[in-house]
Amino acid sequence: MDNPYLQVISYVERIHRQFLEVVKLELEGFGIHDINNVQAMMLFNIGDAEMTVGELTLRGCYLGSNVSYNVRKMVENEYLAHERSVHDRRSIHVRLTEKGIKLRDSLTVMHRRHAEMLSQAAVSADDLQAAGVTLRRLERFWIRAADLVQRPQPLAPGSSSPAQPLFA
Repeated sequence: MDNPYLQVISYVERIHRQFLEVVKLELEGFGIHDINNVQAMMLFNIGDAEMTVGELTLRGCYLGSNVSYNVRKMVENEYLAHERSVHDRRSIHVRLTEKGIKLRDSLTVMHRRHAEMLSQAAVSADDLQAAGVTLRRLERFWIRAADLVQRPQPLAPGSSSPAQPLFA
């Protein structure tokens, strides 16, 4: 593949999967088997905050589509506590339990250890900062690109051509 744009997309995906594999190995090293790597990172990203299940995706704590399943599993395994909002009974707030805080702290130690090891891999703080700037630019580009995508127009009732706007 000689297209740098496609290479970067591939790298981002592979790096993410490799990172999750490292988290999985860390969990195994801790002797933890009742939470998976994705749930552990979700828990780490929640941190000290208390938020609704809906906010987990809005705030970037979780990027997948099955947030409710993962929250339920973490509640069942006592990493998260949940309670209905007093103001909106449809809304459920979650926060880390003592068990969740302990795992979050272990993951914080893992991150610190990895950051200290970066110099052995010839990755400097400047390298990370430059990569972060580039990735944020790509994120903004993809957000704008998603807004510009031409979506197919719905078919007009009884027609084989797209519906015409009412006010053209």
